[in-house]
Amino acid sequence: MRSKLKKYALLSVSDKKNIETFAERTVKAGYEILATGKTAKMLKEAGIPCVLVENYASFPEVFNGRVKTLQPRIFGGILMRRGEENDIREAKENNIFPIDIVCVNLYPFPEVVKRKDIGLDTKIENIDIGGPSLIRAAAKNYKYVSILTNPEQYEDFLTELESGEIKLSTREKLASAAFSHTSFYDTLIADFFEDEFNLPKKNFRLNLPVSSELRYGENPHQSAALYGNFYDYYEILHGKELSYNNIIDLNAAAEIVLDMEGISCAIIKHTNPCGAAVAQNIFDAYEAALSCDPVSAFGGIVAFNSKVDLKTAQKLNEIFLEIIVAPDYDEDALTELLKKKNRRLLKIKNKDEKKYLFKSVPGGIILQDKDFSKLKEENLKVVTKRNFTPSELSDLRLAWVICKHTKSNAIIYVKNNRAVGVGAGQMSRVDSTKTAARKAKEQGFDLNGAVAASDAFFPFADGVEEIASNGITAIIQPGGSVRDEEVIAAADKHNLAMIFTGIRNFKH
Repeated sequence: MRSKLKKYALLSVSDKKNIETFAERTVKAGYEILATGKTAKMLKEAGIPCVLVENYASFPEVFNGRVKTLQPRIFGGILMRRGEENDIREAKENNIFPIDIVCVNLYPFPEVVKRKDIGLDTKIENIDIGGPSLIRAAAKNYKYVSILTNPEQYEDFLTELESGEIKLSTREKLASAAFSHTSFYDTLIADFFEDEFNLPKKNFRLNLPVSSELRYGENPHQSAALYGNFYDYYEILHGKELSYNNIIDLNAAAEIVLDMEGISCAIIKHTNPCGAAVAQNIFDAYEAALSCDPVSAFGGIVAFNSKVDLKTAQKLNEIFLEIIVAPDYDEDALTELLKKKNRRLLKIKNKDEKKYLFKSVPGGIILQDKDFSKLKEENLKVVTKRNFTPSELSDLRLAWVICKHTKSNAIIYVKNNRAVGVGAGQMSRVDSTKTAARKAKEQGFDLNGAVAASDAFFPFADGVEEIASNGITAIIQPGGSVRDEEVIAAADKHNLAMIFTGIRNFKH
């Protein structure tokens, strides 16, 4: 049949990186190029011969380009089975030629959907229809057709093509990558429609490209990899490769400091804060945060919500730290911090606004909304005889934020806009109060006049009694215990101010 006289490759790309080279070498390998509008225009301007799809298909592009490749001669040429007599006969009858190479990438919906400066209609127009159809058709017929969806695939493919034959194993690998590509694309679209139209999530879809292989997981005997667009949120400026534990701790540090008000610093160890403070400048914020638990801070992660200056950088260089992360750095501060060869140095590029958190469980996942709760002063309910003072309220608000980002059971002591004691991850809330007090006293802090935050209600009055014994003057907690009256009575007995927020902040 006439297909022996011509070999066709179809090119229709949104990302035109290296497409001229791909087309030129494909032509030299004996293929005739079919191309859609803008791709064809670019190739012709480069002097590379090609045939417009609409001319080949004898049907014009219509609806302002919404329909270009959805034509029988195109899809027939891709889907026909070269070894089936019936397919060969029908191809002859309908003047259909085999298309053995399909090079397609899609409208940039993954990038467009993130933009806040464009409307719904523009986003919808960036949902590719013909492209995914071409990709799926070519991938389905991988026994005969090679499908390329990424410029990174071009060089290896062309080298093999120029050797005279594309191996079946290559077509299998390309087909697998193609279906993965369209699956990722469709996942974004489905999630977008649910979010845009406030529809319930009937299915949880997770389809993320691998970003990097990690050396190992939490422990050396566990393998691990990073998937998705993590580096859209953080820019690595310096240091060793991030490990699995680094990434978890780094994100915990950034989340707490971005939730704090004012010029702030947080120091994280194993996802828990071992120091956090708010101050008039970045240097004082770091010194105050470090003073909470300088022993635990060794080898920790330090996060800032403001630009780091030289004075702070010099102070940071005095101890061993795994990671420093901030929105920006003064030039001389960056020069100073780069002196530590292996320490990771990162910049916060964007605040994480994901709506959901999930964990794997046997047979599936468990999913929840992310905790975006904020304290509103009008919702604070004073339940004791004594009210809080303005300075106590400032410390209570900071204690509440730190407590929100600390593993349950959590008790936080704050004084003068700095954490002075952290009780994290204890099985008993009373133990958390004791741990926080012990840590504070080890560093020489006077807890008289400090305030306390609890991530959940006090089930008994013993926790309040323990807190009061250390000189604490005010407590912020969710409330809601069947023994709230006992707890309030204990606070009144010690002349404590107590606030109920109505918001619990468990963190497991």
